[in-house]
Amino acid sequence: MTWTPGAVRTARRIAAAAAVGGGGITALGAATYGLLLAEALLARRIVGRPHGMEGPPSDGVYGDFDGEPIRMVMLGDSTSVGLGTNDPAETPAVLIASGLSVVAERPVRLTVLGKSGAASVELADQVDLALDAMPEVAVIFIGANDVTTQTLPAQAVRHLQKAVRRLREAGAEVVVGTCPDLGTVRPIVQPLRWVTRRWSRQLAAAQTVAVVEAGGRTVAFADLLGEEFTANPGEMFGPDRFHPSVQGYLQVAYAVLPSVGSALGLWPEPRRQRSESIYLAAAMAAEEPGTEVSATRVAGRATGPHGRWVTMFRRRPGAPPHDA
Repeated sequence: MTWTPGAVRTARRIAAAAAVGGGGITALGAATYGLLLAEALLARRIVGRPHGMEGPPSDGVYGDFDGEPIRMVMLGDSTSVGLGTNDPAETPAVLIASGLSVVAERPVRLTVLGKSGAASVELADQVDLALDAMPEVAVIFIGANDVTTQTLPAQAVRHLQKAVRRLREAGAEVVVGTCPDLGTVRPIVQPLRWVTRRWSRQLAAAQTVAVVEAGGRTVAFADLLGEEFTANPGEMFGPDRFHPSVQGYLQVAYAVLPSVGSALGLWPEPRRQRSESIYLAAAMAAEEPGTEVSATRVAGRATGPHGRWVTMFRRRPGAPPHDA
């Protein structure tokens, strides 16, 4: 990778907003944000809430195997509960738990604590409940509601980082699906669609910095879902044109499952990966579909001249371990 001054400066600006809490991550002004919020509210009124506000009950033990179940919790917003699906088996939480059970050849005890409409500030209450389940692995989908509400991105990222740190201190591995690309949402029209895309990706980059610093790993949803959902909106979106369809949730689960397995030592790391500074890797991951970012060491050192070392790589979603 060739370091350029412009790339370094951009990555550092994103990291600074996440780390020190200075203002917003984007250069968007209050007037532009007001237009974005108004557009989002108008879109929501037009579409309505055909799914209600609840996903199907999904708590339970998954996998037809013997042995002590792996304890998994699912936290976050409406995507974490599979809003828009009718069958628990179609939700991303159950899809991930079922896939993890096959990989581990053990049952998985799933507890879903996400909530429709949740923003990052609400993760604290979800973590309180999650710790009662003594999770071995926690999966978090969060970010979209931080974009569509008046949450300063730096504040949202700090709440996420605190949640990840608490889970890690309790012994759980943590995998975070970062903010999806809201520029694909059809009810939001141009010219504000490009604004939401930019805002979403900058938030996703800052989330990556915060999560890895707290000991977790991230999977970039932005471009992976953006590319697929833009190309096939009728197939990938549900009736409200905002949440994924069953096929869309399957794509989400397949993007995250390998990272969950890897976090638990059940899925080998890909042969092809590269080490980067956390700041540049975060900015790059927000633009590259399905990129996983996690901490690493280079020459025995956790940090280099440009910050913490991380590995970043793209898995083939849903590929079995021997193909990783």
